[in-house]
Amino acid sequence: MGLLGRARSPDRDPVSRKIQAWYQKRQLERGPRVVAIGGGTGLPVVLRGLKSYSANLTAIVTVADDGGSSGRLRGELGIPPPGDIRNCLVALADTEPLMESLFQHRFNRGEGLAGHTFGNLFIAAMTEITGDFEAAVMESSRVLKVRGTVLPSTLDNVVLEAELADKRVVSGEATIVSQARGTAIARVCLRPSEPKALPAAVSAIESADAVVLGPGSLFTSIVPNLLVPGVRRAVARAAGRGVPVALVINAMTQPGETTGFGPAQHLGVVRDLLGQAVTWVIVNTERIPPELRRRYEDDGATVVTAPPGLLERLGVRVVRARLLDTEALTAAVGARVRHDPDRLAAAILRVIGRLPAGSWKVAQGR
Repeated sequence: MGLLGRARSPDRDPVSRKIQAWYQKRQLERGPRVVAIGGGTGLPVVLRGLKSYSANLTAIVTVADDGGSSGRLRGELGIPPPGDIRNCLVALADTEPLMESLFQHRFNRGEGLAGHTFGNLFIAAMTEITGDFEAAVMESSRVLKVRGTVLPSTLDNVVLEAELADKRVVSGEATIVSQARGTAIARVCLRPSEPKALPAAVSAIESADAVVLGPGSLFTSIVPNLLVPGVRRAVARAAGRGVPVALVINAMTQPGETTGFGPAQHLGVVRDLLGQAVTWVIVNTERIPPELRRRYEDDGATVVTAPPGLLERLGVRVVRARLLDTEALTAAVGARVRHDPDRLAAAILRVIGRLPAGSWKVAQGR
């Protein structure tokens, strides 16, 4: 066989792969500095999409969770709840699928073990080893080869408190979520009322090219971070320097938490804390199949729509795009409304002005 016949394809050539990996790493290192603020299931979607374009990502995560595995570890060990942080670490990880499955594995049996995820236990163990929760998260990041940084908004032991529309006051995120389904949330606050912001989180916001809020539960994932005075002031200062601050509006309302809310109401809640700092709003235009829409409506959730001109009149710039995961929308079993990481990333990059060729077509569903 001649030399041409024996030549390796570029995809299989180890040298070519190393060069390609080096080039990709350099490109990612030059990517925009984006700070994403939130928690729950929404924040990891943002991170999954953006990590293909930048390694300069920082997730600032709420630590008000007190339910499930996170709540148990928080109560028993006195550490911040690790669940939302774990989900963000996994979203940013550049590891083999088995490692991701390991960190997300939830034990379904075993006295005292059932209900816990391995990742939560790993972070808890790392906290005891290092003696510091922030250091534990950093070490966990190294294990997962995380492309970016994950930070709690505060290390203080905060409790989320809500006043409901019927004037009841309830404490604890898990209790708020369950109690709000029968009424609505009027306002939320943290106890203590002025927790200290993590200095690294403030520094990340101060050096950001863009700040993204959401998507996610408005009162229990996004707002708790903004109730930390240092975080709130840092976002306001960033906006004052001309850094775009974008709010990603949820595609559906959340029963009790945002029942009856349109995009203006979502924006209004955030503006009550940040004033005019929010300069961009990202909204979905993807059509939701009627049968799926009815199923959500039966559960008390409705589609959030933003007619042309509505948000613009409130003084923000708007990106309207088809942002949903179409496979999840049309699944034969268990169809659901979820943002698509790539489409959402393209919309965010448009806000920043760093949109790679072809990305906007992804966001538009073309």
